[in-house]
Amino acid sequence: MASQRGVRCVLIANRGEIAVRISRACKEMGIKTIAVYSEADRDSMHVRTADRAVCIGSAPPAQSYLDMEKIVAAAVAFGADAIHPGYGFLSEKASFAELCGKAGIIFVGPSSEVISLMGDKIAARRFAKRAGVPTTPGSDGAISDPDEAQEIANQIGFPVLLKAAAGGGGRGMRIVQRREDLKRMFLEAGSEAGAAFGDPSVYIERYLTNVRHVEIQVLGDGEHVVHLGERDCSTQRRNQKLVEEAPSPALDSGLRERIAGAAVRLCSEARYKNDGTVEFVFDQDSGEFYFMEMNTRIQVEHPVTEMVTGLDLVKEQLRIASGDALELRQSQLEIRGHAIECRINAEDHERGFAPSPGRISRFVCPGGPGVRVDTHIEAGYTVPPFYDSLLAKIVCWGRDRHEAIQRMLRALDEMRIEGIKTTIPFHKALLMHEAFRAGSVNTRFVHDVLGY
Repeated sequence: MASQRGVRCVLIANRGEIAVRISRACKEMGIKTIAVYSEADRDSMHVRTADRAVCIGSAPPAQSYLDMEKIVAAAVAFGADAIHPGYGFLSEKASFAELCGKAGIIFVGPSSEVISLMGDKIAARRFAKRAGVPTTPGSDGAISDPDEAQEIANQIGFPVLLKAAAGGGGRGMRIVQRREDLKRMFLEAGSEAGAAFGDPSVYIERYLTNVRHVEIQVLGDGEHVVHLGERDCSTQRRNQKLVEEAPSPALDSGLRERIAGAAVRLCSEARYKNDGTVEFVFDQDSGEFYFMEMNTRIQVEHPVTEMVTGLDLVKEQLRIASGDALELRQSQLEIRGHAIECRINAEDHERGFAPSPGRISRFVCPGGPGVRVDTHIEAGYTVPPFYDSLLAKIVCWGRDRHEAIQRMLRALDEMRIEGIKTTIPFHKALLMHEAFRAGSVNTRFVHDVLGY
């Protein structure tokens, strides 16, 4: 049911599968929904699943899904109590959360101050250190020139990693193996960061070569914080996640407790409110883990956690945004079985994962026990070239990891998407690889072993 105090009508400031996902949660809670759409998405599923819909501009994101003023104006005009940003687009833009507040609209997420803090990678690292959370050895702040970068690199040792302070997704990031390459790559990283995020600041840290990407799902109401276990997102290509699973096959109970405890400390110190994910790298050589960043929004891979906990994270977001206290306590949490998610993208993996927009002539969705598919596509849908290539997320649950993998292979066999290229063949090959089945991968596995 909807909260007695807060949210009665939500404007969903997103598109695709996450917009459909949010709309479904709202309907189950008795909350009205308003969809926004670009001209390219006029016939999309998320438009039909909402109670009302409004066109906010032409296809390019800057003229529609990234137009803050237009979205907030639509929320006010249509009487929305809240705006749910989903992931991507405006979900981690502090100025958008602030604009919502000024208009008297609830932003379904943390405060603009917390978004700003965690969105600044350097400030977030400093905050994590103060909270007693381990961080990778490196600079305490932004590096101003190549000579300073050289001095720090000499102290921490090569290889080193240059990272954009204001963004993610692999942009503004460079791995420097040799001292003689540092100056050139420092300038490249800064230039790319400036173009992508409007901020050329970079920082430097030790580059760990055999790491897993492990993240902790958290919920907070500003007073209490709980974690919902971890997700392992190590199977990735060029820093883009491809497969996620929970729990991580690399962690024992002691290490799991330490990483989760660090995430809770960080969020408690920030008085975190709403859904969030604290991301860590786990060095498989040393057995140590280090804070990487925090995402102050719902994650693409949130269904993995939902499958092993039985919770609905979007509903939890809406309850917290309504002002309800978090009812869940840590002692109540139980992780059951194992879940794996495969991201099915409109990409041709044989051509370097090149985008494959176009019309879907046939779509068959897998089903059966333990299989969940979050999608916005259907037969006849045309995948536009303007947005992220994600078509669907297949999430499979099993009593153990082996059963989850076998169930996923069965689901991938059942899924049919014709008319365009997809990553289904890639996922089948990946899941049958002996190293993946053994759980012995790292973040470079797709590149070093599979050659992508």
